[in-house]
Amino acid sequence: FTLWLCGCNLRCPFCHNWRIADGLDCKDLDKDAFLMELVLSKKYIDYLHVTGGEPLLQWRELIDLFKDVKNLNIRISLNSNLTLTKPLKNILNKELIDHIATDLKAPPEKLYGVSSWNKFWASFLDSLEIISEYNIPLELRIPVIKGFSGWERHFNEAFNVLKYDNFYIILNPILGPPITDPRDREWCIKYCNPSKNDINKVKSFIEKLGISKIFIAYQSTISL
Repeated sequence: FTLWLCGCNLRCPFCHNWRIADGLDCKDLDKDAFLMELVLSKKYIDYLHVTGGEPLLQWRELIDLFKDVKNLNIRISLNSNLTLTKPLKNILNKELIDHIATDLKAPPEKLYGVSSWNKFWASFLDSLEIISEYNIPLELRIPVIKGFSGWERHFNEAFNVLKYDNFYIILNPILGPPITDPRDREWCIKYCNPSKNDINKVKSFIEKLGISKIFIAYQSTISL
């Protein structure tokens, strides 16, 4: 059961949810109606997945919503870019989250789409360290693109702050047009649709770091 929230502090060029991130065609959530739908769907769902956009932009409202969801005995999964460290910690302190998913976007200067990428990257690393301290299960997705170097250094930085093993990795080959409708079509035509060799290069690098829980989201359109 998924709830998409509008707004985002990043402008990732490959984002296919950019209309949600930019707040287009959004509306207020009828919380009572939403909770009723959750109750009716409860026996069919594993988590309430909250994604966006960037949900932590609305962290105060999320705390209130999550408390109501917890009262229904439904587990909560937060999908965040983890660049808003203080809001994340505020929610974690309430013990309201059962699972977290995020993207390790490297190199961030190319994938974040904002000039202040270094500030957001530092916050991302801080958030990973905080999650480690709370020992919350983490799905760490890695967008795989082509044509960029320097991602190895950022990978090392990220995995060095993950001081626990309660996480798994999903390598996510980023597809471009016409399969997706990204924020920056020309950028994605150039850098999306990695080959299997691109994917295996990333996988091999991570395996050399001693990490074994790696899954690949293969797509039939990936070239050999």
